[in-house]
Amino acid sequence: MAAEAHAPTASEYIVRHLQHLQNMPQKAIVDFSVVNIDSLITALVVGFIGLFILWLGARKATSGVPGRFQAAVEILVEMVDTQTKANIKNANSRKFIAPMALTVFVWIFMMNAMDMLPVDLLPAIWTKIYAAMGHDPHHAYLRVVPTADLSTTLGLAVSILLLSLYYSVKIKGAGGWGHELVSAPFGSSKNPLFAVILGLINVTMQIIEYVAKAVSHGMRLFGNMYAGELVFLLIALMGGAAAMSLPGVLLPVGHVIAGSLWAIFHILVITLQAFIFMMLALIYLGQAHEAH
Repeated sequence: MAAEAHAPTASEYIVRHLQHLQNMPQKAIVDFSVVNIDSLITALVVGFIGLFILWLGARKATSGVPGRFQAAVEILVEMVDTQTKANIKNANSRKFIAPMALTVFVWIFMMNAMDMLPVDLLPAIWTKIYAAMGHDPHHAYLRVVPTADLSTTLGLAVSILLLSLYYSVKIKGAGGWGHELVSAPFGSSKNPLFAVILGLINVTMQIIEYVAKAVSHGMRLFGNMYAGELVFLLIALMGGAAAMSLPGVLLPVGHVIAGSLWAIFHILVITLQAFIFMMLALIYLGQAHEAH
């Protein structure tokens, strides 16, 4: 006789929603062979949607009075271009960095915006598809917010770090950047012994600075989006706690009110986090163009 299905507890509900669809079971805390398929596919899909929206705005652009859609796209492009010019003084570099910054802002905003969907909508649909494929529906995991996945945000941050290193070498030259590594932030000395000691200290400090920038860059976005996802899950639990009692009746009402208020506030959060990530990317790339 098959075991009867039981409603998940609050803990089981949250843990299930925080499980990734992966290519294989994870065997360690850090396992680079594991791929979070849900984050990867969702990021690619919303990325193509963002590209299509921008392409549509460019295709429908006219020299006359712009419509609402064209005006919104123009405001977005102008905002990114203004911030790029404020941080990147090299005009040749801006030809690549400005479109990159626009792409980063739109892409991260689109990924963040997945948090606005009902938390059980896409997972429920995927569970039915997964079961129809002949798999165990209890293992049909799906997380729909790529930026609530640390591997996604750190991957983006490392990409910005690599671009910073690239422009450091391109603008200053390999010799100039190498000299900067051993002479900043504490300077150098004419004494050979002190020069070696200061050089090692400076290189160590530079490495720490680069690593700290990348880690904090990715962790900031991840932390905010992960916290937002958890709040939505907790609000969703309120809606499932209906019972024939006064608290049980009031909880679904609180679910609607709290969910609406948090969703309105979260619109600001997802936009602000995309803007902050883009601005930090521009600041780090701008620093790569400057000499100590």
